[in-house]
Amino acid sequence: MVYTIVVHFYNSGSTDQLTVTENSTAYGKYRLRPRVLVDVSETDTSTTVFGQKITFPLCVAPAGIQAMAHPDGELATSRACAKQKVHMGVSSFANYSVEEIRAAGLDIGPIQHTMQVYTMQDRAHQERIIRRAEAAGCVAIFLTADSPILGVRYSEHRNDFRAPEGLDFPMLEKTSEMIRAERHEDGFTGVNSSSHSWAREIPWLRSVTKMQIWIKGVLTAEDVELAIQYGCEGVVVSNHGGRQLDGTPATIDALPECAKAAKGKIRVHIDGGIRNGTDIFKALALGAECCWVGRPIIWGLAYDGEAGAGKVLDILHTEFKRCMQLTGCKSIADISPASLGVVRSDGPLARL
Repeated sequence: MVYTIVVHFYNSGSTDQLTVTENSTAYGKYRLRPRVLVDVSETDTSTTVFGQKITFPLCVAPAGIQAMAHPDGELATSRACAKQKVHMGVSSFANYSVEEIRAAGLDIGPIQHTMQVYTMQDRAHQERIIRRAEAAGCVAIFLTADSPILGVRYSEHRNDFRAPEGLDFPMLEKTSEMIRAERHEDGFTGVNSSSHSWAREIPWLRSVTKMQIWIKGVLTAEDVELAIQYGCEGVVVSNHGGRQLDGTPATIDALPECAKAAKGKIRVHIDGGIRNGTDIFKALALGAECCWVGRPIIWGLAYDGEAGAGKVLDILHTEFKRCMQLTGCKSIADISPASLGVVRSDGPLARL
């Protein structure tokens, strides 16, 4: 059973939660423009991400503390991803080690993992996380850049949120007792550093790893351009699921300017608010190469562990394929801005 406090932790965002809501509802302003009399009997949903073919352009985002939803936590998620042939991000707040999570997935089949990190006060500790991830076979570092401090999360304050007993945090090198001794916000600020910058972080990361470096938490063209300038391999258009700064744009609304700024020089992925297969289709039409989901997988874990997470992925894949077929797209390459329109204020549908 997932307790009410845990549900609030997973589902809530910062302050008035405007961004949490708009992340999902913003997809509704974009309308599909289907083409008809197209032979879609052999529709191919696959694409290649991190050098490996995946079933469809979706991966599982690095969400922390998954063992609150199910005892197997990230292990179950990794197995579900491998069975569905999609990739997975590992959170630095995971309840299992990156080595265990990688092994759980690889026991099923080929899978790529990325390792999410924050800028930490203890550089030696941050380097240990990165080197462990690289040694385990992770393909990329996802530097979460939108969290120099923690957003104001009223539900966590009201509930005095602390991780349940018995959940260790091996990548943080902390036991359950150590984590529970302080509030989540205090634990976050006690580990992570607000003293970060492009000029400091990216060269340092390059000095300690050969993995790809991605910036997670980008919402503007200016930051995409800086990511290119500093030689990053990719960006994830993200607002941390609405859990950091409330009032930022929905990620689907920020995506077009970020994709335009990329100019094909850097890969652009997106997370936030993706709840069905048509959302994935719309994100690709607006310039994303791949989408990432977090909360839906947590809900699947809470429902039925590995099988529940797998069911979520299966549903999303089925919906995405059907959307492709009903819009007349036989492959990912057929999805383009011409596939979408927006409803103008005076009523008619306008092409993008």
